[in-house]
Amino acid sequence: MGRKLIPTFGRRGRGKMRIVMGLIVVIFSLVSYFGSKEYNPVTGENQYISLTKQQEIALGLQAAPKMIQKHGGLYPDQRHQALIDKVGGKLVRDSAAGNTKWQFEFHLLNDPKTINAFALPGGQVFITTALYSRFSTAGQLAGVLGHEIGHVIARHSAQRMAKSKLTNGLTDAVVVASGDARTGQAAAVVGQMINMKYGRDDELESDRLGVRFMADAKYDPRAMIKVMEILAKSRSGNAPPEFFSTHPNPENRIGKIRKAIREIFPNGVPSGLKQ
Repeated sequence: MGRKLIPTFGRRGRGKMRIVMGLIVVIFSLVSYFGSKEYNPVTGENQYISLTKQQEIALGLQAAPKMIQKHGGLYPDQRHQALIDKVGGKLVRDSAAGNTKWQFEFHLLNDPKTINAFALPGGQVFITTALYSRFSTAGQLAGVLGHEIGHVIARHSAQRMAKSKLTNGLTDAVVVASGDARTGQAAAVVGQMINMKYGRDDELESDRLGVRFMADAKYDPRAMIKVMEILAKSRSGNAPPEFFSTHPNPENRIGKIRKAIREIFPNGVPSGLKQ
């Protein structure tokens, strides 16, 4: 008997169908992403945002209690909290941040080990006592809070969510088109590395915005350089390579901060600003 031929049309047809479905997913993901463009009047940039401002505020308020609990609760000494409220409030009122509708709240976390400050979408700003205790001036505190206010104003969290949604959609398209989950996993790793770059850019943009907000509120923006030196000292010996970190090394941020200060004060920082 001759060899029995195995029909291949079915396999070819399924392969073509997977490619078509994958292209549909790609088109849908791209249209959704690029159709979400918004103009940010503070940064002067067009952004791709997947959330409304109300949704960002709601997300931040919902996540705030969990973040507070994670870091040991709020610091019990209200004198220090009052200082943070005073400095943060002045930065918002006296800068472009005051013309926005974000609901800023500042929280001192009772965490003596984690040297960190961060912001949630919508205006929830946090600083740990481990970082706060290293400051010697109100200007240094303003440097950190101004930076975190910058994250909120620039809507970095919402932008990352939109980019992540796009990356996930393109990854799904690869899986659908190839029928190989391992290929999709490789694409996901590449996508994560791409999004990490945006994280570093976010940090640098927040530094520039923080310098601007500090100057508007009459704080000496050079205090932010001292903050970077404090952070560099705290990370010495165990800092990861910059490429694999979402935060640029503090040493590398100082030059960018100096440049931002020169752009605001081309004739030098005037005297009388709060240190």
